[in-house]
Amino acid sequence: MCKLYHFRLALLIVLAVLLWRCEPVEQQSFVSLEIDLKDPEVQRIYDFQDRQMTDSLLTYFRQDAPLYRYLAAMAFASIKSPEAVRPLAGLLSDDYTSIRKAAAYAMGQTGSSEATPLLMENFEQNDTAGYYALSNAAILEAVGKTGDQEHLELLSTITTYQPTDTLLLLGQARGIYRFALRGITSAGGTQRMIELVTNQIYPLAARIMAANYLYRAGGLDLSEYGPELAQLIFKEDDPRIRMTLAIALGKAGGEEAQAALLQLFRMENDYRVRCNILRALANFPHDVSKPLLIEAIKAPQTQLAKVAAAQFLEQGNSQDATTYWRLAKDSVAWQVSTTLYAAAQRHLPTYYADYRDAINAELRNRFRNSSSVYEQAAVLQAMSEFGWNYRFIQRQGLTAESPVIRTAAATALSAILDYDDFTSYFGGGYPRVRREISLYLKDGIRSGDAGVVAVAAQALAKLEQPYRSYLLQQDSSFLNDGLAQLTLPRQIESYNALLRTRAIFRGEEEPQPRTPEYNHPIDWSVLVKLRENPQATVSTDKGDIVLELYPEHAPGSVANFIQLAVDDFYNGKTFHRVVPNFVIQGGCPRGDGYGSLDYTIRSELPDLHYDQEGYVGMASAGNHTEGTQFFITHSPTPHLDGNYTIFARVLSGMSAVHNTTVGDQIQRIDIE
Repeated sequence: MCKLYHFRLALLIVLAVLLWRCEPVEQQSFVSLEIDLKDPEVQRIYDFQDRQMTDSLLTYFRQDAPLYRYLAAMAFASIKSPEAVRPLAGLLSDDYTSIRKAAAYAMGQTGSSEATPLLMENFEQNDTAGYYALSNAAILEAVGKTGDQEHLELLSTITTYQPTDTLLLLGQARGIYRFALRGITSAGGTQRMIELVTNQIYPLAARIMAANYLYRAGGLDLSEYGPELAQLIFKEDDPRIRMTLAIALGKAGGEEAQAALLQLFRMENDYRVRCNILRALANFPHDVSKPLLIEAIKAPQTQLAKVAAAQFLEQGNSQDATTYWRLAKDSVAWQVSTTLYAAAQRHLPTYYADYRDAINAELRNRFRNSSSVYEQAAVLQAMSEFGWNYRFIQRQGLTAESPVIRTAAATALSAILDYDDFTSYFGGGYPRVRREISLYLKDGIRSGDAGVVAVAAQALAKLEQPYRSYLLQQDSSFLNDGLAQLTLPRQIESYNALLRTRAIFRGEEEPQPRTPEYNHPIDWSVLVKLRENPQATVSTDKGDIVLELYPEHAPGSVANFIQLAVDDFYNGKTFHRVVPNFVIQGGCPRGDGYGSLDYTIRSELPDLHYDQEGYVGMASAGNHTEGTQFFITHSPTPHLDGNYTIFARVLSGMSAVHNTTVGDQIQRIDIE
């Protein structure tokens, strides 16, 4: 039976290759379904999605109105229910290709292997006019989320698509990429992605996806492709491809790849590409990248300088430790200097006691004199690179007024506890130090502070059994008492972390993370008053960021965002997390990433992709735990697709996004 199935699947794909071509997007025969948020039935479907009332949604599959069928099918993409696979498969033969596409996407979102044969059976093999291009492409991507190694091999063998087969090529690239995100790769899949990215006659969207595969896929051997990629990176006009090819060259290794990266860094103007070049150079001897790192640290772009400093922290050596210290004192941006202090601390030889004392004295003074809680938090992280600072970190950090500093202190103590050489580092006194730090973290759990609890719980979960027993002997009820102090759904992330730690301490099976119950209905009164193409202007320390809102795609998220903005909630909130060439994130009421309000909203995951810069998504601790925090992307981030709500995109102001650093404030948000 298994062999018959695989033969049939292979036949289906071969037939698709031989008999089908997709016309360019502009020539598609496609009926757009306009969504009217004032329609009571539309609101009802979204409410059923919000409440995850699957039985009620299934009744719409038989509706005459195609819009309602479409919305009901798309609702299951957010719910991700495997039980919906077979009902959704019935829509794969709908008269409307947009409904077929929605059904295929929703089936892929379930991740269920049961979906794969149903998807392939409904691939339109003889669609010579390209009428079903959208749904066929969606099927190829969905198979990447549900199929196994054999399906990847079959998908990778399709090489007859023409450059004009825009959607099929993109669907194939996305499918192979989705396999890779699940840890499933093959030499054939890699070869196909190399073909797509290196041949500039193929559609740009497919090439960007192929380049991201080379960036994100783990365990790839790209050594044979190094020369080819090295030549391509100089001919490529699009920075979205250059930045991903830089990482691929780092994976490829070899002298030609190294030389190309060094040369491109000198020629490149886009800081995002330069960030990735520095990251890629970590795969080569440190002396190769050292001059570039020093140059980058002095660059006016803080994001680039931060990446360079982080490279010294991760790849540095003892001979250059005093150089990192000198650079730290010369750096203007604290985000850079504190990382360089950390590098000096980590790599300084133990016999440089006088230097160590001077460095730690400077860090203590910096902590006491800084007016920025984020700088103080970064100082504590730098101090954690010298483990004997643990008592200062506890005294000054865990008892601080600011939750940003308290969480940073817990993180710093956890980092010390996680030293690979903890035993040799602290010598014969290591058991005492481990017990002492563990007690600090135990007390942090008792405090009920959301950030400290989450960090401390994760750290204590790694303790060996004797130390777990010691903590329980000292305080047998701290885990239960810590759970009792947490408020749901506000502190769901901390609750789940502590729930897991309690199970580990008890020797029980790890529990499933708890998902908040439905607790915050969509406020339709906010949405129906919006003008067509609503916008939001986020005024920040670095300038205005104008957003185009997507209420038709994410009504709950947009309504929540607008209401918070109207209520002036975001005024004065900070961007607490900035990852160069990835995202800026803000909107946390605590300022440390562990804050929310007394409700959560649902994830809304329609068929949108993080395939450009400037997408605005909801931050979460797992699906359906969103609240107030949002992020804005610096560049394409397709690994986030299907898991993080997209509710807006930047229309103007990307320069402000790129220049934002940790601690910058949102002054206000105005809705138009």
